[in-house]
Amino acid sequence: MRDIGAGFGYLIQGQRWVGRHGRWFGFGLLPGLVTLVLYAAALVGLGYGADDLVSWATPFADDWSSPWLGLFRNALTVLVFALGLFLAVITFTAVTLLVGEPFYESLSAQVDRTEGGEVPESGLPLWRELWISARDSIRILVRVGLYSVLLFALGFIPVVGQTVVPVIGFCVTGYFLSEELTAVALQRRGMVLKDRLVLLRGRRMLALGFGVPLGLAFLVPFVAVFLMPGAVAGATLLARDLVAPDEDVAPAQYALDKG
Repeated sequence: MRDIGAGFGYLIQGQRWVGRHGRWFGFGLLPGLVTLVLYAAALVGLGYGADDLVSWATPFADDWSSPWLGLFRNALTVLVFALGLFLAVITFTAVTLLVGEPFYESLSAQVDRTEGGEVPESGLPLWRELWISARDSIRILVRVGLYSVLLFALGFIPVVGQTVVPVIGFCVTGYFLSEELTAVALQRRGMVLKDRLVLLRGRRMLALGFGVPLGLAFLVPFVAVFLMPGAVAGATLLARDLVAPDEDVAPAQYALDKG
């Protein structure tokens, strides 16, 4: 349980860091604002079209009597929108980090600089870093997609689907949010996706303590945008403590990643 509290502490420390460095806070807001506009439009569209999508997908229920038809399709409509919201929360960070790669790389490096010690650099050109980030994000999103389908199916189980499944969903969200955010600092330290997942798996409670509160906060409109700069800063602080200097992987190894 101590790791859960420590993970939340890194999230708070990151928000305090950007609070003390207002210029970097403003700098880190830009990618989130762009992504928020795109996601808001997509969710509004889903909100208007979810009922039509459910009706199209369930023609076998057209002849059901009232109130079963309405109850069935309304429940499915809610689940479809909930799944869309779940995917939005999970993918928002990945898309924002991809859009704002140069912004968040600079912010993360500045955190390392102000906290003292060497500032790790990947030694890779920007196009290569963008390619690796995009490739790793897709790999993470595939994993998340598999969990989403499973949790969506389990959501139909009475009681369990409305209590246990949402809790598991937020844990999945929090864990992968932690992976995506620490990736900014860990990639600069030469760690490939496989190594990052092993590192976080060994401190799963720490990752959940950092990511789950953030995932819950991201459900509130606009909050994700304002928390992103501090989340990147906090994830950098977390990564600094997870990886000791002598455990850093050489940039050359990162460049030769064949994963």
